[in-house]
Amino acid sequence: MTEYPTSQEGPQPAGVSGGGSDEAGHGKAPIAAAEAVRTHAQVPVSGQGGAAEVPRPRGTGAPGPGSGQPAEAARASGHGAADPGPGGARTRDDQAARNAGRRDAADAGPGPAAPARTGPPGPRAPLGTAPLLPSAPEGPSPAGGGTAIPGSGTGEVTAARREGDRLRFVGAATRRIARGIDLDEIVLGLCRATVPTFSDAILVYLRDPLPVGDERPVGPVVLRLRRTDRLRPIDDLTDGGTGDPAGAAGAAGELDFSQLPLVGPQGDLPAAELCEIQPGGALAEVLRGVRPVFGSAAGAKDALPELLGSEHPVPRGQRAILAPLRGRRRVIGAAVFLRTPDRDAFEQNDLLVAAQLATHTALGIDKAVLYGREAYIADELQRTMLPDSLPQPTGVRLASRYLPAAETARVGGDWYDAIPLPGSRVALVVGDVMGHSMTSAAIMGQLRTTAQTLAQLDLPPAEVLHHLDEQAQRLGSDRMATCLYAVYDPVSHRITIANAGHPPPVLLHLGGRAEVLRVPPGAPIGVGGVDFEAVELDAPAGATLLLYTDGLVESRLRDVWTGIEQLRERLATTAQLTGLDHPPPLEALCDDVLDMLGPGDRDDDIALLAARFDGIAPSDVAYWFLDPEETAPGRARRFARRALARWDLEELSDSLELLVSEVVTNAVRYAERPVTLRLLRTDVLRCEVGDDSPQLPRQRRARDTDEGGRGLFLVNRLARRWGATRLSSGKVVWFELPLPGAQDLR
Repeated sequence: MTEYPTSQEGPQPAGVSGGGSDEAGHGKAPIAAAEAVRTHAQVPVSGQGGAAEVPRPRGTGAPGPGSGQPAEAARASGHGAADPGPGGARTRDDQAARNAGRRDAADAGPGPAAPARTGPPGPRAPLGTAPLLPSAPEGPSPAGGGTAIPGSGTGEVTAARREGDRLRFVGAATRRIARGIDLDEIVLGLCRATVPTFSDAILVYLRDPLPVGDERPVGPVVLRLRRTDRLRPIDDLTDGGTGDPAGAAGAAGELDFSQLPLVGPQGDLPAAELCEIQPGGALAEVLRGVRPVFGSAAGAKDALPELLGSEHPVPRGQRAILAPLRGRRRVIGAAVFLRTPDRDAFEQNDLLVAAQLATHTALGIDKAVLYGREAYIADELQRTMLPDSLPQPTGVRLASRYLPAAETARVGGDWYDAIPLPGSRVALVVGDVMGHSMTSAAIMGQLRTTAQTLAQLDLPPAEVLHHLDEQAQRLGSDRMATCLYAVYDPVSHRITIANAGHPPPVLLHLGGRAEVLRVPPGAPIGVGGVDFEAVELDAPAGATLLLYTDGLVESRLRDVWTGIEQLRERLATTAQLTGLDHPPPLEALCDDVLDMLGPGDRDDDIALLAARFDGIAPSDVAYWFLDPEETAPGRARRFARRALARWDLEELSDSLELLVSEVVTNAVRYAERPVTLRLLRTDVLRCEVGDDSPQLPRQRRARDTDEGGRGLFLVNRLARRWGATRLSSGKVVWFELPLPGAQDLR
């Protein structure tokens, strides 16, 4: 083989006299040779000094500078049209002649190489005149000299092009499959990537249920048809574009494709939707083998009818591929690729394509199942850490919202809570644990549980934060959180607030004025060694208190105080829209507050708690102190009877007097200080009896010979609800009776 340089450095091919003199020495032959070569692929040209190997035909050679017709040959090949001067024209004509000779030699066929001619280097070839690799069919060359180069026929070029197309298709298909993040997206990506490029129809079967991680499924293995896809309706697939379905099927030697197991035009499923894999069966063997097989293979002949249903025939020959879907640990399904008779059957290399598609799909499904399980765990964890529903305490209405930081971060450390307290009070809590991980959510759950326990002890807000700080230090040195704890008393219309490094609450008054409450900021929970200060403020009826986390007011685009000011302005604007005498609805107010978030404002999760203070009017409250004496139950009955007469509730007199007598009797038995009795008229009649004994009463079943032990049994039978709460200075036993005409919700 003679190396033809592609630059002016290096030896140039020498002319050889002989049978090739006509092609090289006359001006017409190179035209045909050049035109034939232009239709074929070019040889990749390396850098300067590189060469292309071209077989030289026997007895032929490329013309040298003295071949006799360089200018005419150059003009025939399209070069040397301009003639700037004798020297320049001769140089271009010589180079064009040499290029034309090379193309003639390439078309002439193989032959012994002529000795290279040494001499001074010629000028650099113009762009586009580099030697080309012919890819014409075998036979006489267009120039009429020699045979085509062996191994460069149309069949091999077509095969190489098809292999390149396969590689490009596999790359594009796997990228589309990999874009899916959940199960349906991945399966849809497989179907859309293969139909119609690779197959005319596809069926995807997956295990039901899909195993997750290291789970070992028990019971029989069942495959469920997850998705099917096709290019055209079945009726269009049967005729092959000829209008004769039977003729198309018969011409291909296949069965009628109207029986293809595809989803019909009306959505029916001619293919079996469920398939139970029989141990030791043909389908089990194919799936165990992992590799895709043709429908005509020995095992697949019985496996496909078992998968699709024996009553649904499948195409014969290499027009069906059964590809098992194997994940990281086990087979999770199968994919069936089908081609119609009017299309070429699958080739052997198509099995490799099917294997690549099946592997990427199975691994993607494995990831999707694991991601789905993790997302489910995260959602359940966050849902259980937050209250399912808010209580409905007397004198206050509540609404809440929670938004995760992003879909990919569904758990976080933000929480809110509303805890009913004795005396018709309610504790409002909002907190934020540092981070957005499972650890943050777990710490948040522990702190929330601790706050609920401390609230039931009726500790002051500052004491609750102090104990939360100690609990956070016990959980770890880096467990940091902010928290705001408030207690609202609807009888006194007062609210007590303690803060631990949390953003201050905003109070929206009934007249439309919104103010940021001045609460001592305090240090975050977990710092340790700090004191927390509580403040007591007015909570007028009709006002709305908004507690929130920093995700609502702080982002990369604004600082926290700018966000708080925007929140205050938003609340004032919303209140003006609804009127100065009517506070905005709580649910709509929460939605409107969240609407203030724009693009890029969601850097953190958000917890929002809104409380509308209705309060309890003083005329609906009756309060007495009773000395712990034997006459206390009788006095309690008289006080209760008078209050019922004032409220026009004499119908409840018998029940209330009986229950008050029993509860006060138990309190007097153990109390050392005066006993308190309070009646509240709201949507129910509530009675509260407090004493200084920390021991909580317990209901028990009295024996026939016992003189006592039946008081709480009567309370449990007659009251709608009842309970006992331990306080820092004793306990409170309370019960509720439905008002006359009200529906009993027991």
